[in-house]
Amino acid sequence: MLEVEPGGDILGARIEGIDLAQPLSHPAFATICRALGDHGVVCFPRQQLDAAALKRFSAHFGTLEINVTGGFQEPGHPEVMILSNIVEDGRPLGLADAGQSWHTDMSYSRTIAYANVLHGIRIPQRDGRPLGDTLFANMQAACDGLPAELKRKLQHATAIHDFAKFWDAMRARPGSRRAPLTDAQRAAKPPVAHPVFLRHPITGRDVLYANPGYTIRIEGLPESESDGILRFLFEHQLQPQYQYAHHWCEGDVLMWDDLVTLHNAVPDYGPEEPRMIRRCQVMADRVFDPDFLAPWGNPVAAA
Repeated sequence: MLEVEPGGDILGARIEGIDLAQPLSHPAFATICRALGDHGVVCFPRQQLDAAALKRFSAHFGTLEINVTGGFQEPGHPEVMILSNIVEDGRPLGLADAGQSWHTDMSYSRTIAYANVLHGIRIPQRDGRPLGDTLFANMQAACDGLPAELKRKLQHATAIHDFAKFWDAMRARPGSRRAPLTDAQRAAKPPVAHPVFLRHPITGRDVLYANPGYTIRIEGLPESESDGILRFLFEHQLQPQYQYAHHWCEGDVLMWDDLVTLHNAVPDYGPEEPRMIRRCQVMADRVFDPDFLAPWGNPVAAA
């Protein structure tokens, strides 16, 4: 029996009683989707999955993105990206600095993201304490907390999101191994516009869809006014009362709703403290379909 145990914080729940390597029933699928909408972040502890099983589970929720940079993919499964600081024979095994600043994945894409699914393979520890927390911020709560006048002003506003903003900022950090984006990579992900407020397709609540990692401008406003409003939104959405931290354990499958949350990976571990995580990115190409939660038996996406 699937059991959803809310964490009692602004975000987060634990889901017990399921083996994600097995076929997913419709009741379990629907429960997970609703838990994601309600709690933003869910953890499935003690999971044993290979790359094919992680991809198979993730693909129930939407099309899986193949990262535009084309690097650090699981052999035979390009939809599964490797996040790791481990270097063997001078070769990095994964992307070492993934997600190390506040952002929402794929907001720079015309089809935005629905969810991330990460499996903790190796989690660094120091003095018995896990390192490499993932921080989250609740964009439903942040939207609710905005001043009424600003919400009215931005009610129908759209904002521009740019993939290059985050990538170039990470490259500028000391010691970064990221290569510059090629012209082809930049052309594959040109800036796109999305509404500042989105209606969540499962909860029906409004979310604030702007983030410091990728959002660069509010359309239709003078540059100085746009910059000022974005500064306010970024400060507002990252207030402590909207934040939650996940402390990793090996075997955790952590899944979060990219419509509900921002996230930030904490790099508080060193190169001698190995970390390895497999990741799938689920796009929002199905979740906005009114029949998304309609019964569909026990489908299993092809590995």
